[in-house]
Amino acid sequence: MSKRANLPQCPLRYGEPCTLCQAFVTGPEDCQTVALVMSDPELKAEWARGRAEWMKEHRKART
Repeated sequence: MSKRANLPQCPLRYGEPCTLCQAFVTGPEDCQTVALVMSDPELKAEWARGRAEWMKEHRKART
């Protein structure tokens, strides 16, 4: 059985791993940008719309 590294996914860049793009973060859980987007109702709604669109395209590509 092979072991794969479990890379955390970036919540803001759909389907991409977290690249620790900010200084002093350990992953999405303490990313200030993620916290800002998720705490702002308008940004979160835009994020949700984009994610739904990405998921639709991603599912279509897999079939």
